Amino acid sequence: MELLTGRPENTEGRLPREIRTYDYLDSLGIRYQRTDHERADCMEACNEIDAVLGVVICKNLFLCNRQKTAFYLLMMPGDKKFKTKELSKQINSARLSFADPEGMLKYLDIEPGAVSIMGLMNDHSHDVQLLVDEDVLKGDYIGCHPCVCTSSLKIRTEDILNVFLPAVGHSLRTVCLSGED
Repeated sequence: MELLTGRPENTEGRLPREIRTYDYLDSLGIRYQRTDHERADCMEACNEIDAVLGVVICKNLFLCNRQKTAFYLLMMPGDKKFKTKELSKQINSARLSFADPEGMLKYLDIEPGAVSIMGLMNDHSHDVQLLVDEDVLKGDYIGCHPCVCTSSLKIRTEDILNVFLPAVGHSLRTVCLSGED
């Protein structure tokens, strides 16, 4: 793995959703670095990717309420533990659970393993509410996937907040997760 600047020169064999992500970021003038890698199925692989990027990739969870009428994309530090009860209380939504893969595809055009804030560019109806743990906002950079799990991006937090989110018409709600047992 190596750290590269901008989009791949050769897009052959890459999924259209990944290329659309680069196109969108480029159209907004957002600079990014990326690395290509195998699918990361364990923490050791994630740690290697983090080391190349020089940033911890956010844990991104796609959640819904019991009735499947409210959907949430939660961004939190990868090393924090997620407790449903703690988040449910903060957002006044009982019985949160992980949304199914069909919902990911429908709302974010993303498949399991590639959930990312970049998927919000595909949520034209604004069905998904973005929740961000306050610790994610403290870093200068955010690590995320370009809608596929075989590449990872490093983007300035400021660009995500001030350029990307306004462009996709989403706002964020800050949450405070303790990560404690």
